[in-house]
Amino acid sequence: MDIGRIAREVEIPVFAQHIDPITYGSYTGHILPQAVKEAGAIGTVINHSERRLKITDINTAIGMARETGLTSVVCADTAEVSAAVAALKPDMIAVEPPELIGTGVPVSKAKPEVVTNSIELIKKVNPAVVVLCGAGITKGADVEAALKLGTEGVLIASGVVKAKDQYNALLDLAEAMMEA
Repeated sequence: MDIGRIAREVEIPVFAQHIDPITYGSYTGHILPQAVKEAGAIGTVINHSERRLKITDINTAIGMARETGLTSVVCADTAEVSAAVAALKPDMIAVEPPELIGTGVPVSKAKPEVVTNSIELIKKVNPAVVVLCGAGITKGADVEAALKLGTEGVLIASGVVKAKDQYNALLDLAEAMMEA
């Protein structure tokens, strides 16, 4: 609901937390991809662990995002799910084991093999997809570790939202990306 206001206030790209694989019609409570685009978002997260979808719905949502001009970031919890999603041709896949989300324990340290195995399988299936690392990313060192494992960026939320100083938390993460 805040996407329009945020997109007007900031100079960085804004992504929606979710879209539903629906078209115009009787879908009370659902999020229409076109509404997200019209509000000013440039992309959307699909299949976050808090809003999981069936593979057919992920496929439809990716297609609808593409048709609407939205960048798709699909979350996947395992290497095998990541490979299956890669076949659907999203723009990005975020490797994110749900048990680490919001914990402050980065997947790059707790389960680095999930990241490296996912990258390997994703690139075999679809070399064009951008691979991100999520779950537990809270500081620049976590970003550095994720990039060293071979990801091309990170997906963060609670690491910034829960920070006592959100500005400096973002700055630390951004600086780590710039130094990489």
